[in-house]
Amino acid sequence: MKVLFVGDIFGEVGRKALRIQVEKIREQEKPDFVIVNGENAAGGRGISYNTAQDILSCGVDAITMGNHTWARKEVMSIIDSGMKIIRPANYPKGVPGKGRIILENNGLRLGLINLLGRVYMDNHVDCPFQAADREVQNLKGQVDAILVDFHAEATSEKIALGHYLDGRVECVVGTHTHVQTADERILQNGTAYITDVGFTGPADGVIGVNKEQIIRKFVSGLPSQFEPASGRALFNAVMVTIDPKNRKATDIQRIAGFVKL
Repeated sequence: MKVLFVGDIFGEVGRKALRIQVEKIREQEKPDFVIVNGENAAGGRGISYNTAQDILSCGVDAITMGNHTWARKEVMSIIDSGMKIIRPANYPKGVPGKGRIILENNGLRLGLINLLGRVYMDNHVDCPFQAADREVQNLKGQVDAILVDFHAEATSEKIALGHYLDGRVECVVGTHTHVQTADERILQNGTAYITDVGFTGPADGVIGVNKEQIIRKFVSGLPSQFEPASGRALFNAVMVTIDPKNRKATDIQRIAGFVKL
């Protein structure tokens, strides 16, 4: 089983880069599943119906979210619409949407779980570790592999969850910081892990945002209205290979590079 996971799609530039790269990777590598984090897909903050449709039409099988899940009001009309979008599973009970999904392709079944971190994050969410226990148990016996997208700030929290789930899921990928880390590896009990996949969007801004606006905020300390940067595009992803018979990951490869739009 091969799974392509693409880091946080940021605005229109990110969506254009996604379309170009996924077409190439699908042709060359033939992944069984393509998953993206889309919580910044609409103008760099949140997701809308049109941006979700744009992403899914690229050949994407499912979209995960994060701390900007509720940034746009219209998400409330699509989160339970049947579109393959999941939000963090550790939001409190009764919140719209779902935190896991089962994807099927080529006779394979992949369980996908989304979680949100609590360290350095202004989130009112439940414990991601306990939520992971619950969601993994709910998927037990139903899937050939499980991938977890942990949308979190602190590297320590992400690494801890990776070890916590090692051998119980086949892959844990970190998202949120928009900067790809160089620590991809297979953990001791067979789980593929990376602290952050990085992001797909404007390469010449500050994690996607117009650099002049961000610099002005740092220099002056005054609030500023942020806008997505323009210019070159960056594509960040990982390709994970899993042996569904042994329920272990066998490889994880980082993908990173500029995309000509």
